[in-house]
Amino acid sequence: MSEPTVTPTNFIRNLVTEDLSAGRTGGRLATRFPPEPNGYLHIGHAKSICLNFGLARDFGGVCHLRFDDTNPAKEEMEYVQSILDTVRWLGFQWGDHLYYASDYFDRCYRYAEGLIEAGKAYVDELSAEEIRAFRGSLTEAGRPSPWRERAAAESLDLFRRMRAGEFPDGRYLLRARIDMASPNLNLRDPALYRIRHVPHWRTGSTW
Repeated sequence: MSEPTVTPTNFIRNLVTEDLSAGRTGGRLATRFPPEPNGYLHIGHAKSICLNFGLARDFGGVCHLRFDDTNPAKEEMEYVQSILDTVRWLGFQWGDHLYYASDYFDRCYRYAEGLIEAGKAYVDELSAEEIRAFRGSLTEAGRPSPWRERAAAESLDLFRRMRAGEFPDGRYLLRARIDMASPNLNLRDPALYRIRHVPHWRTGSTW
């Protein structure tokens, strides 16, 4: 007598099954694998590929392969091709679901202008060292930048000139205006845009 086939499971698959059965996602599963093309993949990436592409395959969903190509100083086409080859080598295909963060640079820029106009972002002049000093610690609130209350019109003008390439690296940066006393240090006015005169492998000098 042959033993019954046992379908392997784990807590992630159980959660997916519960959500799909409850109709929480309209019966649709979508996962993603979002590598940054700044080097070759390692075993941890392989685990993520198998998890996300495997879940999409087994549950009739889709997995989005989305390159987080926002740091041109470290990214190369060689790494992009290597990542594509690795996904195929592991037995998966992305079909029509291949994306790049750089596809949305124009949209992200418009969103950034909207944040400035809404008073939710500002152009700062602190150096990286000064930002660290102003950020505070887990037990001490941060201090606001002297330019935190810069008028939206002035920040917008500077931001547009940043994009036009008028300033050297590090002269200005755009920061979100959130909460310098937040217990989460990542929410203490994080940087959104910096000036780096390095051409992007897909978009050149456009950002």
